[in-house]
Amino acid sequence: MNADTETAPAQTNRLALVFIFITMFVDTMGLGIIIPVAPRLIAELTSHTGTGALAMSEAAWWGGWLATAFSAMLFLFSPLIGNLSDRFGRRPVLIVSLLGLGIDYLITGLAPTIWWLFIGRILSGICGAAYVTANAYIADVTPPEKRAANFGLVGAAFGIGFVAGPAIGGLLGDFGTRLPFFVSAGLSVANALFGLFVLKESLPPEKRRKFELWRANPLGALLAIRRHPAVLGFAGVYVLMRLAHDANPVIWSFYVYLKFHWTPRDVGLSLAFLGIVMAMVFGFLTRVLIPKLGEARAAYIGLMCGAIGFAGYAFSTAGWQMYPWMLVWAMMGLVMPAMNGIISRRVPMNEQGEVQGALASVGGVTSIAAPVLLTNIFSYFTGKDAPVYFPGAAFLTAGLMLALAALLLTRARQHFAPLQSATEAADSVSL
Repeated sequence: MNADTETAPAQTNRLALVFIFITMFVDTMGLGIIIPVAPRLIAELTSHTGTGALAMSEAAWWGGWLATAFSAMLFLFSPLIGNLSDRFGRRPVLIVSLLGLGIDYLITGLAPTIWWLFIGRILSGICGAAYVTANAYIADVTPPEKRAANFGLVGAAFGIGFVAGPAIGGLLGDFGTRLPFFVSAGLSVANALFGLFVLKESLPPEKRRKFELWRANPLGALLAIRRHPAVLGFAGVYVLMRLAHDANPVIWSFYVYLKFHWTPRDVGLSLAFLGIVMAMVFGFLTRVLIPKLGEARAAYIGLMCGAIGFAGYAFSTAGWQMYPWMLVWAMMGLVMPAMNGIISRRVPMNEQGEVQGALASVGGVTSIAAPVLLTNIFSYFTGKDAPVYFPGAAFLTAGLMLALAALLLTRARQHFAPLQSATEAADSVSL
């Protein structure tokens, strides 16, 4: 075999990884672009009270149900999409999903009523489930020893996209509420066309398997967690953490529009700033602080910083005050890496994948409930019948959830398997 034939597959794999990187970047950027303007579009389609505070309060209620529709579709269709890619290959599933996202953004940009937004969110949730296919593609074309690095590349694409998207969306929003949706539609379709011409199939026909509906069942993963008592003890921590975490994407834009009268540009820049800070926490501080502090102490500090940050948001009296509180809140990025480390020590190696899948399903269910819960709290305390006008009520609720999660974390560690290192032993004393 000559050098040219040996390097051809490597070049093909590199091009495929470039496509996956661009796909994740464009998908995340497309989602980020619409965040700064989505509340105003919802208010335009639902408000019976003009464009003031009551309009934003009413829009938040609708926004919660829209977010729930998206999360429910993501939860229900992720196993199905993954199984379809095992049967028909990765390439067609990825390309069709990208086209579907483009149609979703176009529907949303042209929506004459709120119900069209629901159609768009449902379609977006179904097509967004293709991220599992992107991960499967990476596993297909990457040697085992390089997979972690390439999965990290996807994480980097997600982070960069979430920084760029809100900033671009905020700038575009100054020229029209619907313009960012049309830009996102164009990006998704362009990415699909790029994949149509450059992406090679990674799963050969002889390695595909028969599609079986019973295997595409999201409830099975939820039931699997019962077989792991050590993990079950941390489930309450995980649920509370995820419920609280969703306050940021669900409430942020409505809150700053209502309380500080920010523009789409202001919202976009603030989310870009938060994305940069979170990238620093995930990419640098987790590698430095978790080994020094120990997993349990790092998780505890992350939960408490998140609680304090949410309380800071709730009681801020000027828009600039949100920025220093973002720096505090961002330390919440320590929680999941530390929690995964704690849980992995209490699960056999051959059951790690099952447990991670179960936790992902728990997170999916939580993301279905969180938008409705938090937006209803926001809407209630900013509506005309509010007993006390308090726009920060949802953020304060999220902070209390994280404080309770920190308390549950200390209790969970006392009731399960013996700690496996001196560092963890020190954690148990300090907590």
